[in-house]
Amino acid sequence: LLLRWRRRRGLWKKVKEARQRQERSLVQMEMAVRRFREQHPSVNMISILSLPLPELSKKLQDGSLPPEYVFYAYVGKALQIATETNCITEYLQESETQLQKAKLTGKLGLLYGVPVSIKDSIDCQGHDSTLGFIKNLNKPAAEDSVVVQVLRRQGAIPFVKTNVPQSLISYDCKNLIFGQTFNPLLYTRSPGGSSGGEGALVGGGGSILGFGTDVGGSLRFPAAFCGICSLKPTGNRLSKKGIISGVLGQKAVAAGVGPMAKDVESLALCMRALLCEDMFNLDSTVPPLPFNEEVYSSTQPLRIGYYETDFFTMPSPAMRRAVRETKQLLEDAGHTLVPFELTNADYMIFNFCVRGMFADGAASFLKSFKGELEKSSMGLLFWLAKSPNWLKTVLSWIAKPFVSWAPKESLNQQPRDSTSTPLTTSAFPSQEFCHQFIAQWKTLNLDVMLCPMLGPALGIGYPGKLSVAVSYTMLYNVLDFPAGVVPVTMVTDEDEEELKGYQGYFRDWWDRTLAKAFRGSVGLPVAVQCVALPWQEELCLRFMKEVETL
Repeated sequence: LLLRWRRRRGLWKKVKEARQRQERSLVQMEMAVRRFREQHPSVNMISILSLPLPELSKKLQDGSLPPEYVFYAYVGKALQIATETNCITEYLQESETQLQKAKLTGKLGLLYGVPVSIKDSIDCQGHDSTLGFIKNLNKPAAEDSVVVQVLRRQGAIPFVKTNVPQSLISYDCKNLIFGQTFNPLLYTRSPGGSSGGEGALVGGGGSILGFGTDVGGSLRFPAAFCGICSLKPTGNRLSKKGIISGVLGQKAVAAGVGPMAKDVESLALCMRALLCEDMFNLDSTVPPLPFNEEVYSSTQPLRIGYYETDFFTMPSPAMRRAVRETKQLLEDAGHTLVPFELTNADYMIFNFCVRGMFADGAASFLKSFKGELEKSSMGLLFWLAKSPNWLKTVLSWIAKPFVSWAPKESLNQQPRDSTSTPLTTSAFPSQEFCHQFIAQWKTLNLDVMLCPMLGPALGIGYPGKLSVAVSYTMLYNVLDFPAGVVPVTMVTDEDEEELKGYQGYFRDWWDRTLAKAFRGSVGLPVAVQCVALPWQEELCLRFMKEVETL
């Protein structure tokens, strides 16, 4: 008992020290901005912050806007948003040194002088990648991840790291070390996750370009909840070397690293910069496919599949309206819209997502929590994973009359023991599922797909209760298709009124809870997903641009 008490005391000490470092980071940012303002009182920060990335980049390239003006404008704005939303975990003070070096070298990459924010789980040399775990504190990365190396070579200046939920396997944004991150649009709402710190910072205007990861919607949830754009590329289009995974070793559900920004053109500029020789040389597992300008700039009419629901998670009235209105605008613009019938979402969620990610009986997932002070933020998912197999079987029989979509096998995973390895996903034939999906796509001769995106932003705490609501996003991790998010509308009074009749497809506890989570959202943004076939990120971005323009 005494040893346990001492150990807990040691853990709390590490948490306290990490929070103090976080506070010092904000003080350093404040002092840096103050010094700059004293030396340059006439600089109009507001006009700099109002520039979209392509225009800002052009001014930095031609020298009409000094990089230090841009840098300190964003440090100041990031400080404000961090104070309001608790999105920043660490200020990368060496960014000030990089800023000076960039000026001296005169080498102008595509992102020269652009300050960028980085998700906690993406390695930056000399800084922790915690994933919200205390055990990962005081273990600074030995080198930059490949993505960060390429960003630096292209002239970008990583200046902050941002908050994540514990383990990353959540679409909220809370951990015991740094606490809860809030949505900049409404503080009672979640910013989404797991790239929630990025969503809050970019959505609040404190970063013009952010980088996160996505294994079930972790780029797309924050973008949709915070009213911005994001792109989840095909899993291996951008290097994942130096990026820490939430469930080590799992291969069934493809993770991707990608950008977040206020507009689609910014995402395209980012992809142009990253898909370069540096990326391909630093990580030979990434296919050497440079950005295809011809596909992105094409104006040919598109043949677009669409669906309003996956018949598993009933869309909110605003979600359904977002798809319908976007579909109509696309048709009016000369594109062809083709209904796409999506079936077996429940089978996909449980047999490929849940069983695939936790194919070793969740042993790898649970191992990451060993010795941690808190696991409660994971809610039901963690509790079920930790339960013995006999209890899972009993629970599945108890739940069966009330939860018609949950097969016994999804709870009762493969036996868990100390020798389980994380690389046991071959039993889940997601490739066959993928080929069937592509065959349906090809039969309809589609270019791209228009899909719903969960929204509006759920209240804080609700994502932990509603893991099942990832069905719209996780589908495209299982398939490993590029998928982007574009905000298209806001919740109206009519949507709110219609929500009173929301019952869901199963009329169970999850459906009732989701209805509560949607309520009181008038004025919050609602997005759609734009999807393309694997390795067609340029086509996906072109489609996103079309939706954004319309």
